Amino acid sequence: MPLNLPILLTWLRVILIPVFIGVFYLPDGWLSPVAQNITGALIFAVAGITDWLDGFLARRLGQTSAFGAFLDPVADKLIVACALILLVDQGRTYAWLSMIIIGREIAISALREWMAEMGRRSSVAVATLGKLKTTAQMGAIMLLLWKQPIIPGVSTLFLGNVLMVIAAILTLWSMVYYLRMAAREFSGKKIAN
Repeated sequence: MPLNLPILLTWLRVILIPVFIGVFYLPDGWLSPVAQNITGALIFAVAGITDWLDGFLARRLGQTSAFGAFLDPVADKLIVACALILLVDQGRTYAWLSMIIIGREIAISALREWMAEMGRRSSVAVATLGKLKTTAQMGAIMLLLWKQPIIPGVSTLFLGNVLMVIAAILTLWSMVYYLRMAAREFSGKKIAN
């Protein structure tokens, strides 16, 4: 296992998961609910920044590796799944929205692994649609974690759940896109975007 700055940043994201979750389950009186929300949102934001930074540095410093390519999406999916489960447990979002997003992540991860075994991983590389889904999903999670009003008179939880619905729609749409890419790859037809 190579150990370089990008991989250390990815490991940091994994290490932040129990810290992130623990913030919301501290004994009463350790942190106020507002402090829990702010701390949890900030930890999640740091994880998001390290996700971008580790990929940027790996490419910039020429430190890409097979292990990094494996660990990075695992760390991403773990923290997102934990955040979604936490938000459902806290009553801030709906279980069905979280199940759609987590289910899609598992299905597409399995598809990518299968395609890699077939030597066709590039066929299901991240598309613009997947990036839009990730943006909506991260925005939703941040709003739902923050919880405090951002816009006077508008519920932050309402805004977060609107973004969650958008993220779920984009999640399903991107899953269909990736499944079509894989199916056409094996049928020998090229995808028209």
